[in-house]
Amino acid sequence: MTTMLEARDLSVSYGKLTAVKGVSFAVEEGKIATIIGPNGAGKTTLLKALIGQLPSSGSVVYGGADIGNMEVEARVERGIVLVPETRELFTDLAVSDNLLLGAFTHRRKSAQVKEDTERVYALFPRLKERRAQLAGTLSGGERQMLALGRALMGRPKLLMLDEPSLGLAPLIVREIFRIIAKLGEEGVTMLLVEQNARAALETADYGYVLESGELVHQGIASDLMRDPKVMATYLGKSAG
Repeated sequence: MTTMLEARDLSVSYGKLTAVKGVSFAVEEGKIATIIGPNGAGKTTLLKALIGQLPSSGSVVYGGADIGNMEVEARVERGIVLVPETRELFTDLAVSDNLLLGAFTHRRKSAQVKEDTERVYALFPRLKERRAQLAGTLSGGERQMLALGRALMGRPKLLMLDEPSLGLAPLIVREIFRIIAKLGEEGVTMLLVEQNARAALETADYGYVLESGELVHQGIASDLMRDPKVMATYLGKSAG
């Protein structure tokens, strides 16, 4: 099995506060890894360090090369795409234009862009229905679909998702995770950061538990779902 991304003793600090403390983990090619944990555990900070938005110590190895000193743009060009929890859409542009911007950094031929757009519309039929609508007028679930779709337009080698279920109704959450599972079946490598531990572990191949900036558990996702402490703390089940 090929390791696509590996963090080695990664730490991130805000002044005197260390938000991520010597974290080491790996994401295997073609697999979904998830990082779960409570609010404030350092999950988003970790993703920002991996994409290059925050300085860090330790090392980030991607595709066998240390990318720790690379700028964000260089990491994106290498195929790492982050969908932030804030979604970061261009609200004054139409759905279709937001998708086109997702393909911008790769300078592909128009036929390839059209092919990718049709793939996104096949995954998210609602986006096709609303392709001429301004992104700022979409519902929360539709915005998350658009953020995911725009990321896929970049043909990511590693897709990192930060809290994709945040603020969404249960029915929409199920739909989002159905799409994530489908992408996984298609071989898209993903790192999923999520507070909804049950949905994340049901979808992922491997899981890590982050608490107060430190990894406290890790294992095959289905095994973590049966771990007494994980069950009691994150899944609402008693250890007995």
